[in-house]
Amino acid sequence: MDENVRNPEMKRINTKELATSFIEEQVALLKKEIGNKKVLLALSGGVDSSVVAALLIKAIGKNLVCVHVNHGLLRKGESEQVIKVFKEELGANLIYVDAVDRFLDALEGVEDPETKRKIIGKIFIDVFAEEAKKLEGIEFLAQGTIYPDILESKGIKAHHNVGGLPKELNFKLVEPVKLLYKDEVRMVGETLGLPHNMVYRQPFPGPGLGVRCPGAITRERLEVVRESDAILREEFALAGLEGKVWQYFTVVPPFKSTGIKDNKRTYEYSVVLRAINSIDAVTASVEEIPYPLLFKIRDRILNEVKGVNRVLFDISPKPVATIEWE
Repeated sequence: MDENVRNPEMKRINTKELATSFIEEQVALLKKEIGNKKVLLALSGGVDSSVVAALLIKAIGKNLVCVHVNHGLLRKGESEQVIKVFKEELGANLIYVDAVDRFLDALEGVEDPETKRKIIGKIFIDVFAEEAKKLEGIEFLAQGTIYPDILESKGIKAHHNVGGLPKELNFKLVEPVKLLYKDEVRMVGETLGLPHNMVYRQPFPGPGLGVRCPGAITRERLEVVRESDAILREEFALAGLEGKVWQYFTVVPPFKSTGIKDNKRTYEYSVVLRAINSIDAVTASVEEIPYPLLFKIRDRILNEVKGVNRVLFDISPKPVATIEWE
């Protein structure tokens, strides 16, 4: 049987017992395959790469080298969480790369969404390759490929795609969760002891907040997205909606409008709230948010986020709209 095809007899990993069994089996296989060699992993902090990192740490410890690239398009506190969980708590061999200026300088003035994605993808590969060349003894490249990636794209997921590495970095691939569905990956991650909010975090696009800052990205507008998104996520969690709404985030369009603050006219950004439910991301319905909660989120954003004078609520389903704005 093709090693990239899931055995029909494979049980769904829907209990901690089955997850524990999977972990034990994978750890044994990884130890056998890798031995004393070293493995490189691009650790984004997303569900899949985090679970792969935790699995490999359990199997080979410090022989796993994690590279976390901060491209400036992450949500508030994400890089800090990666460092805290993996370096401080799990003792990972973690390399942190601050590439914020490199990414944002390259994206300055670029409006086309596809061009933005290509720039982000290329620079990520460049940065990762540069870090890889500094290391010695690396023979394997670990990836957070999961089964839907194989079914949908017949290969490696686009936003973690380091398949474009230079030919001299000829690593063997290690993909320990490639036959698992997302819910099974989450179960494995929770069983491995990863934080609940990391394992069950909502879908997040590969280009990060870059697609929630439509048009040419500016540092000012990016910060508005980051801060308003943090407020939205915090209030949804307090209201018990975390895990019940499939995806929720903020968008800041590239235009300003007139407003009034402290009896003075302002010319500032609008923040758009988006909250949708979906099963497969092919279609999506709008989550109905109670007005008291909407007003609370509105007030916090208007009072706490600098440069904002309007809060809007996107009630467009998919189709006709898409989930993300870019």
